[in-house]
Amino acid sequence: MNFHAIVIPLAAISLDLLLGDPRWFPHPVRLIGFFASRFEIFFRSFTSNKQLAGILTIISLLLLTYLFFSSIIHFAMAIHPLAGQLAAIFIFYTTLAARDLIRHSSKVYRSLQENDIVGARKNVAMIVGRDTGDLSEAGVGKAAIESVAENMVDGITAPLFWGILAGPVGAMLYKVVNTGDSMFGYKNEKYLEFGWAAARLDDLVNFVPARLSALLIPLAAYFLNLNWKKSFFILKRDRKQHASPNSGHAEAAVAGALGIELGGSSSYFGKKTEKPTLGDSSSQVTADHIIITNHLVLLTSAIFAALLLITRFLV
Repeated sequence: MNFHAIVIPLAAISLDLLLGDPRWFPHPVRLIGFFASRFEIFFRSFTSNKQLAGILTIISLLLLTYLFFSSIIHFAMAIHPLAGQLAAIFIFYTTLAARDLIRHSSKVYRSLQENDIVGARKNVAMIVGRDTGDLSEAGVGKAAIESVAENMVDGITAPLFWGILAGPVGAMLYKVVNTGDSMFGYKNEKYLEFGWAAARLDDLVNFVPARLSALLIPLAAYFLNLNWKKSFFILKRDRKQHASPNSGHAEAAVAGALGIELGGSSSYFGKKTEKPTLGDSSSQVTADHIIITNHLVLLTSAIFAALLLITRFLV
């Protein structure tokens, strides 16, 4: 067993929790987004078949990312093995977003605690896509909780899964797929066909991490003295209610653990949208539920990482 297969993920996790995403640094995901836009323009002009153009865009992004980050590790390793390991740690670290996720949701919590509903709406708008201008305190809290629960997979557990399974470059390839879905996975006239490949591939790479994460939420809820039985029950009952084949799993488990209802009515670009509800409205959503969700997500992610690392060590 390669000792560094354990050390590199642990070091990357530690860096993320310590530093988060420094705003001054040109983050690799932003670089991926830059090339995604350029490839979109090129392949749309290359072929009139929108679905083929989308497929070629994602394939090109994956290939470029693999070659670029593999080369960085290779050249760093040629200089010195330690340099190669540091490069691998840094690449892995940039795929994780636990600190930023908790930091953004905590800003929403603090605004609500200070009865600053305007500030809370502005802060939650930084992490959700819905309209936030008219949200109530409960609506702001619900939006923040849904974002943290959903982004636990995209920003923490899925990169950990692919990074521990396939190394730092594997984690970065996951971010390519995730970024592609974020940019192209819209069901509108412009992206319905072009974004098909990105959306389907994102569903595929999140399939196992989303379900494993959700199954671990009741366990984390048990250690936090939350309603772990209800968490498992709501997960089993409501996990398929979400429009996404993956997002509903974690959200349902979180809703059950907190005894709240997620989903329901939302507004996007001024248009009301009715989503299926997840969980039961046993209690009104409050600011405190945001902090509880943060603790639940962090502990779930820690158990997730520990389980994968132990498996990797044994196998």
